[in-house]
Amino acid sequence: MHISEDPDGRNTVTRRGGLTWRVLAGWLVGITAALAVTGIALDRETGLAPFLVFLPTLIAGRGTVRQTAVASVWTVLVIAGSLIRSPLPTLAANTSVIAFALVLDGLSVIQAVRRVRQEREISRLRSAAAALQRQILRPFPLETDELVVHGLYEPVEEDSMVGGDVYEALPTPFGSRVLIADVQGKGLPAISAAFAVLNSFREAALAELTLSAVVEALENSVRRHNSFAAQAGEEQRFVTALILDIGSETKAQAINCGHIPPYLLTEQEAGQVPLGEASLPLGLASLSPEPRTVAAFDFPGDSTLLLCTDGVTETRNPSGAFFPLAERLAAWKHLPPEEIAPTVHDELKDYAKGRLADDRALLVIHRSPTKPPLRPPPGSRRTSHQARA
Repeated sequence: MHISEDPDGRNTVTRRGGLTWRVLAGWLVGITAALAVTGIALDRETGLAPFLVFLPTLIAGRGTVRQTAVASVWTVLVIAGSLIRSPLPTLAANTSVIAFALVLDGLSVIQAVRRVRQEREISRLRSAAAALQRQILRPFPLETDELVVHGLYEPVEEDSMVGGDVYEALPTPFGSRVLIADVQGKGLPAISAAFAVLNSFREAALAELTLSAVVEALENSVRRHNSFAAQAGEEQRFVTALILDIGSETKAQAINCGHIPPYLLTEQEAGQVPLGEASLPLGLASLSPEPRTVAAFDFPGDSTLLLCTDGVTETRNPSGAFFPLAERLAAWKHLPPEEIAPTVHDELKDYAKGRLADDRALLVIHRSPTKPPLRPPPGSRRTSHQARA
């Protein structure tokens, strides 16, 4: 949503879904003409003209303050002209109609002023939340011994509330570990849950020996966050996440917690990595007795992984069809890694005709020349999941 004008009536930004001046003129002229023709046909021109007084009230709900004021002036002038041409029987009746029009149209302008101020404040809050997300998420590119990670993160400030997409890629004593996650819901509570997951990952990725132990730490952080949320009377949330463990060898490991699987781009092929059935999202592990499984897959040298949130895969065109991500992969596999994310973003905007309705996070992970992984520090925690699956 873009705010159309300041409360004092100055136009600043075009409001999405608002009225253009051409539409406003069409409404004013069209409705006035319709009432005039109907009044002449029914010989009740004066009786129908006062119905125009409700038009500014309708415009106040969508138009700018200035548009509402113009509609109010138009309405009063048309009603006054109608009364001059065909006056009511008494002066008091004529005066009361004009007074009613002035009062109701004035209230319409006040309503428009209040609506614009409220939308302006909501826009400030959304922008502040999006700025907070950008401040805590590290800028691209992210580099480790094994990887160079390019990507993009675009919160949709025009939506009702920003969402909770987060990402991270860290060099650890056990290799490179990567997170991409998407919190259920939107707004500041979703952002709070996302930051809880992000901070837990940054700590566990450096301390836990196995990927299973990292995910167990993330699960516990979501459960603790939900416990605090319940005490505060807030909604409990789950988090879809994909966590990767990438060492110096060509094999990589992944635990998929209800997230979109990664896509692998090589010189020979491009397609989704078969990780098997996804586990439950973070925060819902208690619903299944089965532990989350670790999947191994090939991630050869000079190849690229593409990770994304559902803001990418669920982008729709005007007809409602989803963005065909899998079909577009082949066209991107020969691009330099740093050019893939901007290309995907441009294609998403073109596909949706500029109307992107959800946050979008995209990681482009390219395997770089590797170094031997560091030995685990003496303080690293060992858990019952020490053996790598």
